[in-house]
Amino acid sequence: MRSYHPCDRVRAAEAPLLASLPEGTLMRRAAHGLARVTAAELRSRTGGVAGRRVVLLVGSGDNGGDALWAGAFLRRRGVAVTALLLAPDRAHPDGLSALRVAGGRVAPAVPDAVGEPDLVLDGIVGISGRGPLRPAAATLVDAITAPIVAVDTPSGVDPDTGAVDGPSVTAAVTVAFGALKPVHVLAAARCGRVELVDIGLDLPAAHLVAAEPAEVGAIWPIPGPDDDKYSQGVVGIIAGSDTYPGAGVLCTGAAVAATSGMVRYAGTAADAVLARYPEVVAAPSFAAAGRAQAWVVGPGGGTGENAARTLRDVLATDLPVLVDADGLTLLAKDPSPVRDRTAPTLLTPHAGEFARLTGARPEPDRVAAVRALAADWNVHVLLKGRATLIARPDGHVFVNDAGGSWASTAGAGDVLSGLIGALMSAGMAPDLAAAAGARAHALAANLAAHDRDGAAPVSASAILTQVRAAVRTLRAHMSES
Repeated sequence: MRSYHPCDRVRAAEAPLLASLPEGTLMRRAAHGLARVTAAELRSRTGGVAGRRVVLLVGSGDNGGDALWAGAFLRRRGVAVTALLLAPDRAHPDGLSALRVAGGRVAPAVPDAVGEPDLVLDGIVGISGRGPLRPAAATLVDAITAPIVAVDTPSGVDPDTGAVDGPSVTAAVTVAFGALKPVHVLAAARCGRVELVDIGLDLPAAHLVAAEPAEVGAIWPIPGPDDDKYSQGVVGIIAGSDTYPGAGVLCTGAAVAATSGMVRYAGTAADAVLARYPEVVAAPSFAAAGRAQAWVVGPGGGTGENAARTLRDVLATDLPVLVDADGLTLLAKDPSPVRDRTAPTLLTPHAGEFARLTGARPEPDRVAAVRALAADWNVHVLLKGRATLIARPDGHVFVNDAGGSWASTAGAGDVLSGLIGALMSAGMAPDLAAAAGARAHALAANLAAHDRDGAAPVSASAILTQVRAAVRTLRAHMSES
């Protein structure tokens, strides 16, 4: 698992090292790593290191010191380095001295001083900083056209939540020190490529983690020598309606593609489902559907009394249940069928549905919001987004950065629900099923969007056609790890 640690835990892990090591050792470790990544970036972008030009944006904190020391190390490799001090009286004294001794320049922190460097290092604020860039810093950043390497975190982006509420830095590369922070996954588009520099921190187990592709591939259910269609999991899908038959087709189709078990469909879109997927066992209602190991209910099912009654009946079982879309709208009106459950329950809202369930949108602190709902309702919650979050009632959160927003299209959520429901029926815990399903779903969307000639917008149907390819790719990572 890839772990993300909140800033207070990182500072707590730094404290014993700061107390035991000679002064400045930890900063120089970080700066060496920063200089190494910056030099590699210069070489990649320009073909060399010596003779290239780097500008440092230097604030008053330790991140400014990291940038100054890195500038000194780069200067020794022949890089022309200019530091723009946003708070000259509070610049890190040792770092500033090291840069000057190495032959680096110091210039006024004004837009005209930026010039045309090959790279810019953002050392404006660090993990203690909150809020948007101040006007002077924002003016400098606006003047930059060169790629930016962020020092630990992009300035102006909240390091714990990834929230942005004003001017901020968008980096091409972010060099993280000691540990990945939540911002590196919650605001991945602001961070660019993230490089982690080990500075010797001893950190506790993280409560925000991301599953690696090989880990997802390793747990994806495939048939064993003694399996049959029942032992591999029977998932029930209650989705679609006369008005929205497509939701039933997409959700059921994803369940068919996800595993080799069996899929039951219950609802009024049976004809449309069977026309596309004749292997599905269809029934007109939940009561007539037969046995399953997990149920998916809600996508395109409507919010009338019949839909509400079906939802209550499904939630009255002792089976794992995933509730999405219209099912969430019904729960927002009456959450009691979920609150009284002891069996595993997974809710899969987008931000608007989350607001209907809780009375408030999940921003700016999406992790705290999803944890609170999971704990309050004693359910698992998958909050959709580029960074999809999956919270358990105990506060543990999986995160999946999709790498883009290709899945932001109508019907994509129906595909995700079918994927996860099939995994739950195979015996996976709801959080693992949701994390694995979200990873495969994002990969399927990326595969659908890209080919050798570039990328183009995709639809939910196109995402569905790539589910098996995505699973195959995830499983291929097992042999590479």
